[in-house]
Amino acid sequence: MIFDRIKPLDAILATAEKKSLHRSLGAFQLTMLGIGAVIGTGIFVLTAAAAQKAGPGMMFSFVIAGFVCAVAALCYSELASMVPVSGSAYTYTYAVMGELLAWMVGWALILEYAVAASAVCVGWSGYVMGLVENLTGFTLPGALSSGPAWGFAGGIPSVDFSHGVVNLPAIIVAAVVTWLLVIGTSESASVNAVLVAIKVVALTAFIVLSLPILKGENFTPLMPTGLLGHDGLGVVGAAATIFFAYVGFDAVSTAAEETKNPQRNVPIGLLGSLAICTVFYFLVAAGVVGTVGAQPLRDAAGAVLPPDGVGFAQRCAELAALDQAPIVCSNEALAETLRIIGFPVIGNLVGLAASIALPSVILMMIYGQTRIFFVMARDGLLPEKLADVHPKFKTPWKMTIFTGICVAIAAAFFPVGQLADISNSGTLFAFFMVAIAVMMLRRTDPDRFRPFRTPLVWVIAPIAAVGCLALYLNLPFVAKMVLPVWGAIGLLIYFFYSRKRSHVGRGLIEVHEEDQDVPPTAVPPI
Repeated sequence: MIFDRIKPLDAILATAEKKSLHRSLGAFQLTMLGIGAVIGTGIFVLTAAAAQKAGPGMMFSFVIAGFVCAVAALCYSELASMVPVSGSAYTYTYAVMGELLAWMVGWALILEYAVAASAVCVGWSGYVMGLVENLTGFTLPGALSSGPAWGFAGGIPSVDFSHGVVNLPAIIVAAVVTWLLVIGTSESASVNAVLVAIKVVALTAFIVLSLPILKGENFTPLMPTGLLGHDGLGVVGAAATIFFAYVGFDAVSTAAEETKNPQRNVPIGLLGSLAICTVFYFLVAAGVVGTVGAQPLRDAAGAVLPPDGVGFAQRCAELAALDQAPIVCSNEALAETLRIIGFPVIGNLVGLAASIALPSVILMMIYGQTRIFFVMARDGLLPEKLADVHPKFKTPWKMTIFTGICVAIAAAFFPVGQLADISNSGTLFAFFMVAIAVMMLRRTDPDRFRPFRTPLVWVIAPIAAVGCLALYLNLPFVAKMVLPVWGAIGLLIYFFYSRKRSHVGRGLIEVHEEDQDVPPTAVPPI
């Protein structure tokens, strides 16, 4: 049987009970935690890509993505409160559905974290180079400031190097963050709080300056690509991309163990933080649309161009040469919008805020990737040598360097929207499995203690599963295909390597919850 290996939930919980956390968080603290974890990267770096996919309708894309996150988070919270251990969705799946599906979830999370880090590297590159250009007039040659444009003609991939070859700034920031993780330099909670405040202040300034000068004509047509477009276009297609902007909301779910009255406070914290972030995002999107317009670029035949394709890159280059490039072409949409509407200093400050805050997100993503690697290696599913600790720095240096190299390569050669879509495919698969796991566990083990119970689970969990599936199906073709191809590679590794070395398969039930929160590294989660 290939589904017979389940890590005993009782063993996991017995060891987790040795580390009983003080329940001190209330609804307000959880809400603030969620806002801090969510607001940031996606809204800074994906606004232009979303506008190209949905035009002004991207405002509603934020609402759709926020709703799917909310129902998925309620499912996530039940498992997080029941199984407060390392490994996230990977461990939950291992305890409920067995090793094979847990491997697939862990494999998808590896894809999610690494590609998400690459996307943020590319977003950081756009803001930094835009800031440098506006302050000093210096610009990197196009060949060194962005990767090539990728396209598909008749199913055959094509690459256009005429407007970019390699994204050098993205490589540099990936290398620096990887080095920091290897040597064990950590950010304190207070530093991270300051970075969160910088992001929130920057977005608030954008809203305050842009909303009073909205122009009604910029909202027409409202949905130029329709509700359901094709190959990732349309309002729902943009929502599938924008889902990236909500990554981090699971921080509230995983804090359920430290929450007073979790049945009341976890839903308040989750739904409250997601609602506030969704309103924030909606207003920012409205500010971009209403001030400078956000109609998608079209080809000569009138068809909307995919934002990461060769045709789109060529058209943006043509308009940039005429100094007429619209906001959908921008690598720093929020800062550029403020410059256009007459606030260049504030625009540069927003660019500076993104430049300062985004590296911490890259650090978090690469750290999360190494954490998943670490837990899977400790279970015997990946080479245990990957979890080797550096004798001096006490960090899992091999997996950190390997992850950093992969992140840098992807950031060097792929556009931010494409990377976000690929990352979302892994995230959506993991959350889909969590929704299924919640329902399965309600059937197979209904009497087990649940500090938090998903309300209306037989309504919420199916909606979460269908919502994740719907967003996945509305991703561009390439992003949809990456997940099954990546999964096929993972299955080959599992059956030819991991299955026979699995600790559970060999009867070794090791949970190691005395160090559940971190692998052997000085870097805390942020």
